[in-house]
Amino acid sequence: MNVKKITLPLSAEDVGSLHVGDKVLLSGTIVTGRDMAHKWLVEEKPREVKDVLKNGAIYHCGPIMLKKEGKWTCLAAGPTTSIREEPYLSDVMQEYGLRCVIGKGGMGERTAEALKKHNAVYLFAVGGAAVIYADAVESVEDVFQLNAFGVPEALWVLKVKDFSAIVSMDSHGGSLHDEVETKSNLSYKKLMDQ
Repeated sequence: MNVKKITLPLSAEDVGSLHVGDKVLLSGTIVTGRDMAHKWLVEEKPREVKDVLKNGAIYHCGPIMLKKEGKWTCLAAGPTTSIREEPYLSDVMQEYGLRCVIGKGGMGERTAEALKKHNAVYLFAVGGAAVIYADAVESVEDVFQLNAFGVPEALWVLKVKDFSAIVSMDSHGGSLHDEVETKSNLSYKKLMDQ
């Protein structure tokens, strides 16, 4: 397996060098975002997050955070299912110049097309590894919409080091999810034909 160390923000060349199956160790700034965040980004188009998302990464995650002595710490940061953001993600990429999406389960056809159009990539993060991902968080840099959305739905700006993920949808049209589905359907058909 190809392992690539990538530093955020991402350049077009960084994204173009990534292919389905590559293991990525991301370092830099990522922003968490779930349903309420995506809806807010598309409907309200807030300017205050534009710079942090430009050529950056959004992580489908509802982290567990602890505030101690005025400072936030990330206790757990496991991925959440990405497909729920399918209605929004193409617009988020267009509006904010987003180059990377991290989550679990993959995305649909609309996002696959947006990844090609906007030269972006989808990284698969492993479910059940919330504490391991939290260990990759070096610091909490900022938070948006905390009072309005609450801790899990807020947009947390996290500085990470060697955040591990797998490229499962690339900017070239490749999709590990489609490959698995095709192979599974062939195996199923073969079993049913016996």
